[in-house]
Amino acid sequence: MTEFTYVHRVRYRECDPMGVVYHAHYVDYFEAARTEMLRATGVTYREIEQSGISMPVVDLQISYQTPALYDDLLHVLVSVPAEPPTVRLRFSYRVVRPADSARIAKGTTTLCFIDQQTGRPRRAPEIALGWHS
Repeated sequence: MTEFTYVHRVRYRECDPMGVVYHAHYVDYFEAARTEMLRATGVTYREIEQSGISMPVVDLQISYQTPALYDDLLHVLVSVPAEPPTVRLRFSYRVVRPADSARIAKGTTTLCFIDQQTGRPRRAPEIALGWHS
């Protein structure tokens, strides 16, 4: 999968007193996009966890470019690199407002594959090898 688009409508509760999306909500947008991207490949986080693997976020970067406002329709575009994952997998995100083509935010998350039995990093499971571009 090269790139996946998650569509989100900004809710009133996501805005700060200035009427702008509060910065921490972008973490939620990234998580939702990442989760739905994996679901689109035919696997869910629940299935990964049931196989004995956890995938914690070990790094998060966000750059805010243009404010998003209440009721904006946003597209969160998520992709993974072309090379297959090893013990880590990096997701890249772009948040855009299609109505005016505004670039709202961009960022990355890096997740690590952890063996739930040992609590130690492990190589990417076979299913994850199909997630890269």
